Amino acid sequence: MPVSPPPRLSAAQVLLCGAAILTLSMGIRHGFGLWLQPITQAQGWTRENFAFALAVQNFAWGLFGIFAGMAADRYGAFKVLLVGAVAYALGLVGMATTTTPLLFALTAGVLIGAAQAGTTYAIIYGVIGRQIPAERRSWAMGVAAAAGSFGQFLMVPVEGWLITGFGWQQALLILGASALLIIPLAVFLREPGFGGSGATSIHREQTIGHALREAFRYRSFQLLMVGYFVCGFQVVFIGVHMPSYLKDQGLAPQVASYALALIGLFNVVGTYAAGALGQRMAKRHILAFIYLARSVVIALFLAAPLTPTSVYVFSAIMGVLWLSTVPPTNAVVAQIFGVAHLSMLGGFVFFSHQIGSFMGVWLGGLLYDQTGSYDIVWYISIALGVLAALVNLPVRESAIERGPQRVEAMA
Repeated sequence: MPVSPPPRLSAAQVLLCGAAILTLSMGIRHGFGLWLQPITQAQGWTRENFAFALAVQNFAWGLFGIFAGMAADRYGAFKVLLVGAVAYALGLVGMATTTTPLLFALTAGVLIGAAQAGTTYAIIYGVIGRQIPAERRSWAMGVAAAAGSFGQFLMVPVEGWLITGFGWQQALLILGASALLIIPLAVFLREPGFGGSGATSIHREQTIGHALREAFRYRSFQLLMVGYFVCGFQVVFIGVHMPSYLKDQGLAPQVASYALALIGLFNVVGTYAAGALGQRMAKRHILAFIYLARSVVIALFLAAPLTPTSVYVFSAIMGVLWLSTVPPTNAVVAQIFGVAHLSMLGGFVFFSHQIGSFMGVWLGGLLYDQTGSYDIVWYISIALGVLAALVNLPVRESAIERGPQRVEAMA
């Protein structure tokens, strides 16, 4: 007897609740760079100590994201979001109370990284992929990514205000409490077909092992992973180290807060536009343009005199390009392989992003401590952007062929 597809949640419910979760989860993590100097000065640590913990966080986010994606594909997003929210709160409390670099790396690094794996894009995009029809999927992913960007615009100034008004430790405890708001929002993302049986169960044509072997042997999947590595390197290096870079150059601390907020504000436009354009244009061309444009913008920023105005212009333009890679990358994965294992495959692609994030944030701290400058890492970011633009051009976006017949991506 054929298995009927499970009913879908309403698009409005998915997008509103998914966007709110991303606003909280991404908004909190985008402000972590504001804690670099307060924590290192209070604890007597080097910038590498802080940067290493944030590097571990990004690596853990990517690594745990694979397993969080598998769990979300198998058991539904709700249970993963629940565990992720609790881990986020505990990690922020640990970040505020630990007194050694090792414990800081375990809480701010491993625990918060695992929490982000269960509360951010791979999980929410899995719900979108399963619940939103294919003809609107890229647009919906753009809306969700825009929400994550709005979270940066909304939360980074709030975090700066909390640090100033309550101190860096109390600010982290307040954020820990706010992370628990993810739990009631997750209730509305409980998908039909998970945990049940019969006519409403989720139907899969492939096992996890088959899906992984197929994806990792597929050239376009490999190229997407290379490009996403570069994305992680660039955005996390800038997000974590730009506040200290600007302060080193004599600019007022609020310039960094406004700069990060501008990145978030303009990325609302960039991510939404990337998702909407992905319905009409080849996504590989969108990705190649974004990576190349980043390199050009960084080069111009370094060449121009550093003033608050140049910082704000750089932040606005970079904001348009910031997370605009996310909707087209994930939409291509869904388009090629279907949505049955989308959270898991998205988790593997994102793991590559987080390896890049690890390298970007850690190298920023390491090379600064060794040379007293961030210049080398800026130059590496430019070169990597050109590489990512080139590797995305040959990506094939059509549904993969399985056996003698073409299997279209499932709606």
